[in-house]
Amino acid sequence: MRYEKGRKDASRRQIMKVASERFRCDGIAASGLASVMGDAGLTNGAFYAHFESKAELVRETVAAALEDLSKQVEDAITAGGLAAAVATYLSTEHRDDPAHGCSFAALLPELARQPAEARKVYAERFLTLVRQLASALPPQTGNPEDTAMAMCATLIGTLQFARALEGTELSARMLTAGADAALRLAEPREDITPVEVPDGEMIDIRRNTLS
Repeated sequence: MRYEKGRKDASRRQIMKVASERFRCDGIAASGLASVMGDAGLTNGAFYAHFESKAELVRETVAAALEDLSKQVEDAITAGGLAAAVATYLSTEHRDDPAHGCSFAALLPELARQPAEARKVYAERFLTLVRQLASALPPQTGNPEDTAMAMCATLIGTLQFARALEGTELSARMLTAGADAALRLAEPREDITPVEVPDGEMIDIRRNTLS
């Protein structure tokens, strides 16, 4: 019995590994169960011994991939701070290897169409990533989670554009520009002191422009 349980666990891990790579590389809709099971070295009928549906497989594999991403981000922050995490995420290696990269960047439009239960799981994983980045921001950062959320949006969008532009010189430029934009969000900002002028408008004394 121990052998059978261990073999079943190993088969489940293999299915998830293959599915995770296929989903991120080819997309969820384009990855059929037959191809996933074939690549895993298992029969189609064996699928339902591990998962009730493709939706469950998607939820479990994407959640696991996002946990791995969080670990990688945490390791990068520990090793070199926020700049290292940004550089790792927006590296050419990450751009060129979607099958093992960020599921948000690879699958965002499809994830938005997943069932509510699955989207809740992805939201929880996303919040974990946001809080990791927020913890690495300068202590004087106002609304660190909101700032980190904006950074995540910048990083994910940059990676998506860089992949879409791969094969052109714009791809590398996009990675550099996105990294710069993400790190600028983390820079300490001067306090803005609005002063009321006679006509009732407000002037930003730092920028000397009317708002």
